[in-house]
Amino acid sequence: MEHRITLRVDGSERSVTVDARTTLLDALRERLGVTSPKKGCDHGQCGACTVLLDGRRQLSCLTFALAHDGDQVITAEGVGEALGDGGLHPVQQAFIEQDAFQCGYCTPGQVCSAVGMLDEAAAGHPSHVTDDLVPPETPGVPVPLDDDEIRERMSGNLCRCGAYVNIVAALRGTAVAPREAS
Repeated sequence: MEHRITLRVDGSERSVTVDARTTLLDALRERLGVTSPKKGCDHGQCGACTVLLDGRRQLSCLTFALAHDGDQVITAEGVGEALGDGGLHPVQQAFIEQDAFQCGYCTPGQVCSAVGMLDEAAAGHPSHVTDDLVPPETPGVPVPLDDDEIRERMSGNLCRCGAYVNIVAALRGTAVAPREAS
């Protein structure tokens, strides 16, 4: 059975008819022609399909499009436009400056994941390597992003070209300010 859904993709409202089994990735690529999210492993293991779904990182190959009727989807094509000035997002600029681009297949997912993880760290969400957890009564204190934090938070995105060192350097420059002493 087919369903008509509407997604707000990179700032534009787009309607599409999908089968209930259509993944968000397939709806974007095959139905809407948005090709920056890549189909890598198609099992949620490589991160090439990462998009920002209502501001949070999401592996688009692991979610059904129908479940996101009315949601906002930001791809690597739209992260700069989401800031409202039409330019590059600071993460994209940092990737250029630090030569952090790979062959292009995993880069869009890396960029979306980086934008999402910077927001998560700025909001105080801990990772597995966060040493100093914020007490629950003071949420929202940014987590400082050292190299271990960046590596852990980006570990869901694989780079087959081996450019991880440059990705960490690029993200180090766009990281949030250190956590203030409480």
